[in-house]
Amino acid sequence: MLTSTVCAAVSAAGLGIAALTAYRKRFLAATRIAAYSLIPIGLVMTGVIDWVTNIVFKPTVWAGFGVLALSFLLFMITRRVERRRGLGGRKERKAAVAAAPDAVAPAASVPSLGAGREVERAAGGKARQGKESAPKDDFSDIEAILKKHGI
Repeated sequence: MLTSTVCAAVSAAGLGIAALTAYRKRFLAATRIAAYSLIPIGLVMTGVIDWVTNIVFKPTVWAGFGVLALSFLLFMITRRVERRRGLGGRKERKAAVAAAPDAVAPAASVPSLGAGREVERAAGGKARQGKESAPKDDFSDIEAILKKHGI
C-alpha cells in the first residue's frame, strides 16, 4: 500500500515537471520526462512492485540468494584446484592444439597446402621469388599478431 502511494506521488511529480517543461516549449524533453514518470505507476498497476517487495522482505528469498552464492563459491574453488593440479589447464589446451594437424579446407588445391610453392619457385626463377617476398612482408605483422594470440 505504501509503495503504491510513493509510486503515484513520483509519477505525479514527474508529470508536473513534464508540464513545466512543455510550457517552456521544450516538447521533446517534456514527452521524454512524461514517459519516465509514467513507469512507476505502470509498475504498480501491473503488480511488479508488489512482487519485488515480496522478494525483498521474505527470509526464504534471502536464503535462496545465500545458497546461490555458496554454489558459485564452490564452483570457483573447484576451478582453482583444477588449475593448480593441471587438470584441464591452459597447458593441456595448448598441447592439444599443437598436436592437431593444420586445418585445410576440404576442397583446397595443392598450392594452398604449400606443396606448389617449391614448384613455382623452380619454374619462375628469381623474378618469381621477388614477387612472393613482398606479400610475405605485408603479412608478417598479421602473422605476429595471430601468433601472439595463439591462433
